[in-house]
Amino acid sequence: MSGSIPVTVLSGSLGAGKTTLVNHLLSAAGDRELAVLVNDMGSVNVDAELVAEGSDLDVDDGVAELSNGCICCERQDDLETAVVRLARERSFDQLVVESSGISEPAPVARLFTTESRVAALYTVDALVTVLDTPRFLDWFGGDSIPERRGSEGDRPLSDLLVDQVEVSNIVLLNKADQCSAAELDAASELVAALQPDAETIRTEFSAVDPDRLLGADRFEATAVDELPGWKRTLDAETHGEHHDESQDHTHPDAVYGVSSFTYRRRQPFDPAELAAVFRELPPEIVRAKGTVWLAGSDQRVVVSQAGPSVRATAQGPWIASLPEVDRQMYRSNRPELEWHDDHGDRRTELVFIGTDYDEAALRESLSEALVAVGAADAAPAGAGPFPVEAGAETVIREP
Repeated sequence: MSGSIPVTVLSGSLGAGKTTLVNHLLSAAGDRELAVLVNDMGSVNVDAELVAEGSDLDVDDGVAELSNGCICCERQDDLETAVVRLARERSFDQLVVESSGISEPAPVARLFTTESRVAALYTVDALVTVLDTPRFLDWFGGDSIPERRGSEGDRPLSDLLVDQVEVSNIVLLNKADQCSAAELDAASELVAALQPDAETIRTEFSAVDPDRLLGADRFEATAVDELPGWKRTLDAETHGEHHDESQDHTHPDAVYGVSSFTYRRRQPFDPAELAAVFRELPPEIVRAKGTVWLAGSDQRVVVSQAGPSVRATAQGPWIASLPEVDRQMYRSNRPELEWHDDHGDRRTELVFIGTDYDEAALRESLSEALVAVGAADAAPAGAGPFPVEAGAETVIREP
């Protein structure tokens, strides 16, 4: 929208360097007047020399006037209310939202892109993720176990970190001074596998030319759910045809050993045996995701692995399992639906991304977990640890 305020959304794990980046952007803003909204659990933490004399943070208002003409505010309201209030009460050139280290960036981006009072005032410029590069390599190299997200330990941070990278337009490989050249190359390759279109920038203490982040114009609203590498891999190889094992595909090894492959079958898995395969995934597999057909279940289940974490979510019933009238209605409304004469929409489509893994052994383990199609209905419903009701989620493997 012409005249709307550009927004840069910053994400990254706790301790990665987001606040350091915010302070760097503020101090190097030049002629830009920035507004920084801190959507985090803590309070505003700007360098003392940036706070204008006599403009200490007002707890009630939550806004600090900065000496360079910029402002910084702590979220006192819900995010939507806060950004609307900022635009109406303050004048600035660009908004930077520092999201919580334990939150996903995509919902923040959607707030600015949906038809709402926020979207009428702002436009998203770029989604930026700051990585603690040594920790990133440790987590996805299998050398250490990430701590759990939140006080209740409801989700491993490896899941969240993958989410943050997969929707990014720009990724800062921060703490580059703590990595060798080979490690930085490996980190770049891992990011490219998780999000092919992301620009990577190697930084020390989050120091980066502000022009590379502010006004980057890298975000496309229609692509926020289409960015991840695993989804790109599936979409690029799907042309509305029936797929069988002869059409499995492997991406050739990249320079630093990161590659991916897809596993497709029109045959159900034994739930317990498939769970065992995912629990024993080698640490070289950094990301796996896709839909699985489980024997004894009408639910279309999505399995998501990020480092040591594996979770499964039931997305709802297969269309082929619905009564005839409903089945025909769904098929008529979805002409692009891939339909098999015998199995309908039931299928498995999984993408695996990793470094120097034994693909043949993993394929063999998956195939050994399959059961004959005729035995699918004979298996007990809900066998194994997978969810059996739409919307339910279960943990298959945890750190």
